[in-house]
Amino acid sequence: MPYYTPAHIGMPLAEVDTPALILDLDAFERNLQRLNDSLAGRSIKVRPHAKSHKCPDIALRQMALGAVGVCCQKVSEAEAMVDGGVTDVLIANEVVGAAKLKRLAALSKRAKIAVCADHPDNVVALDAAAREAGVTLHVLVEVNVGANRCGIEPGEPAFNLAKQIHACKNLHFAGLQAYQGGAQHMRKTEERRAAIDVACEKVKGTTALLAQAGIPCERVTGAGTGTYLFEAASSVYHELQTGSYIFMDADYAKNDWTESGIPRFEHSLFVWTSVMSCPAPDRAIVDAGLKASSVDSGMPSVFDTPGAEYIKASDEHGVLKLSAGTALPLGHKLKIVPGHCDPTVNLYDHFVCVRKGVVEALWPITARGALL
Repeated sequence: MPYYTPAHIGMPLAEVDTPALILDLDAFERNLQRLNDSLAGRSIKVRPHAKSHKCPDIALRQMALGAVGVCCQKVSEAEAMVDGGVTDVLIANEVVGAAKLKRLAALSKRAKIAVCADHPDNVVALDAAAREAGVTLHVLVEVNVGANRCGIEPGEPAFNLAKQIHACKNLHFAGLQAYQGGAQHMRKTEERRAAIDVACEKVKGTTALLAQAGIPCERVTGAGTGTYLFEAASSVYHELQTGSYIFMDADYAKNDWTESGIPRFEHSLFVWTSVMSCPAPDRAIVDAGLKASSVDSGMPSVFDTPGAEYIKASDEHGVLKLSAGTALPLGHKLKIVPGHCDPTVNLYDHFVCVRKGVVEALWPITARGALL
């Protein structure tokens, strides 16, 4: 079927077809600046996570404001970023398998690329891939600092893996990946702060062993939108991997931000949707369902439309519960805030970038579907 774009530059938002992924440029730019302002006077680097936006246009804007590069999760995401002009990428994840390792080594000839490892066998495979390609791969040890996902245990296990990397002729030990993802959506500020305190202690134990052995640890990288100021104040971390701050999804909005120092970022990312059915006075159906907005972190929230609540999603339908006296006519268009921005972005080909009610740009989501 012919490729269809729901909008064109200069079109009023009201005429944009639905569902569409809308980026409010004014709110987006304020979020970029708020992060920078919150880190003023601190000697710490920002390396935003591109898995949130999958878009080189956004990555380059982040770098123009001082970011050292971006993070990715997959080799294919990194390839899309490099193709789009990004020159420094950390794959903050493990890369396993001969085909992926070959692509990783090839990509390191085009840009500054680093990758994580948490297993001795993976280190052996990375060294072999680098030797075959004639390159030196930068490798960080991923340390489990409490999220209990990937990551080798801190202390002796992480130290021994770093020693193995340091001894490889074709690898450069580039530091520690220490992301506490489980802390990002703990609702209370004190819970998030306590989780990062624990993470910092785990990192300190590992870096102390490295220092004793004379192995330089050039960076500790991690942090996310829910905690980044805690890592920034720790004197342990060198890089911050904030990602969702540019968009602020509905799930992050549920966090308590009081006494955290972390600014209240604005919602800038929306799914633009239309009322497609009005079957009852207390119910309206919109054309944005599971294929338009991820619900893994809960239902979207309805933005700037009092009396309407998004309560259920099926493949192509979203059910809005309407309070008494609320009427949404057939064809009415409204914004919903995704529950989780990252997988929602992955459902679309473009950001429809809007400023003051008019489409200003279409930014391709070039790393959409980048799973390999």
